[in-house]
Amino acid sequence: MGLYLVEPVVAIYAFASFLVYPLVQQYVYRRLWEELTNTTYPDHDLTSRCGNYSNHSSPHEDVQRAASLFSLYSELFSMVPSLVVTLLLVASSDRRGRKITIVLPLLGSLVYALSFLAISFFRLNLYLLVAANFVSSLFGGVGTLLGGCFAYVADLCPDGTRRTMRMAGVDMVIGLLSGVASLSTGYFLRAAGFNWPFVTAVLFHLANLAYVALVLEETVRAPADPPGPPPPDGAPPAPPRRAVLSLAHGVFALFAAGGRRRSALLVLLLLTFSSYSFANMGGLSAVTLYELNEPLCWDEILIGYGSALSTVVFLTSFAGVALLSRCLPDAAIVLVGLLSVMSGLVMIAFAKTTLMMFLVRIPMLLAIMPAPVLRSMMSKVVSKSEQGALFACVAFLESLSSNVAFAVFSSLYAATVAWAPGFTFLLGAGLCLLPIGLLGAVVIVGPEEAKEKEEEAILPQEETYPEENEPLA
Repeated sequence: MGLYLVEPVVAIYAFASFLVYPLVQQYVYRRLWEELTNTTYPDHDLTSRCGNYSNHSSPHEDVQRAASLFSLYSELFSMVPSLVVTLLLVASSDRRGRKITIVLPLLGSLVYALSFLAISFFRLNLYLLVAANFVSSLFGGVGTLLGGCFAYVADLCPDGTRRTMRMAGVDMVIGLLSGVASLSTGYFLRAAGFNWPFVTAVLFHLANLAYVALVLEETVRAPADPPGPPPPDGAPPAPPRRAVLSLAHGVFALFAAGGRRRSALLVLLLLTFSSYSFANMGGLSAVTLYELNEPLCWDEILIGYGSALSTVVFLTSFAGVALLSRCLPDAAIVLVGLLSVMSGLVMIAFAKTTLMMFLVRIPMLLAIMPAPVLRSMMSKVVSKSEQGALFACVAFLESLSSNVAFAVFSSLYAATVAWAPGFTFLLGAGLCLLPIGLLGAVVIVGPEEAKEKEEEAILPQEETYPEENEPLA
């Protein structure tokens, strides 16, 4: 008998991904150092790596700039295919099932980890990583997987409060396992080099695929054959163009079928979520490069500790949602989280010592709260039969805003690292004012109580979904 537990999928994926992700920037940084300086990377000699230079452009700044632009190229090549696949897969999951949105991104991550292993082991051309990132994006990405997982959770949790907590729990699992992986990476890298962490990530992705294929149950029943005569022999039953139009119609109906009030509220919530993702992901995108830069000059162990401390942020954000949801409305919880992001980014911009860089996690203790609460607020607006279309839009906008933010902030960091390395963090903090303003519009357009009454009035009778451990008929 299978299980209706998607949290293990997210946990294993987060651990395997963050076992590799911190290594990507460090590996690229070291390879570019060797190519640009024609010297071996000084692993344990911080004076050589972060020394004082009499000229205006030190080798360290050149490597910082080149590494930031490399990240930009990688994101640009993978952004469009990942967005298209995310929208099509998650939107179609209302009819075709949620598991396809989980399996394909896992395959893409496996391809990327194997490619990284080959490039590291055989010392292949560094820019093959850009090609590997493009190929893996054809299977979707983290947005596809999370969109499918959150739609899966929405299928199982009809109650609004339970849904909020379950989605916050998924975010907490991501942070917890990513923190454990990040902490392990530094020691792993120092003890065994780059290759063994990649091998370990490959094994975890394989185990995850086995769990999804053999254990995880589907929450969406396969649709019956459409009415009408069968297609002629040799003709495809559903041409790709017709399938795309069908998906587009489903997303359009999400906004057109519920009335002006619901549509306006949904648009405002989506804009709030995407602007939060843009400011948060963009502001944090250059943290590892900032930590490698002088005057911090962190090594792989300190980077691992710093990444692992982010685990505390996910745990405290989950606890914050659990406690604050008892006494505050959803919009107030989101506002507290946005203020937490702003204060943390401002503190990073002025962090010049190791102690200060570790302490920036304190103002950011509630920075993850807006994501699960906004997802839950949106899922309460639509019916169960529209959850896939909704989370397709959410995943699409999250991936779009994150990728564009990464590209924009990487370019800005490369342009400003020589004279103002903290500029991108201040910019991210300033951009948090946009979701705060949109959140005010959400409060004006649709308080939660009025929203729920309107939902009951406009939504048709819905098909029931299985509970968490109830088998399908």
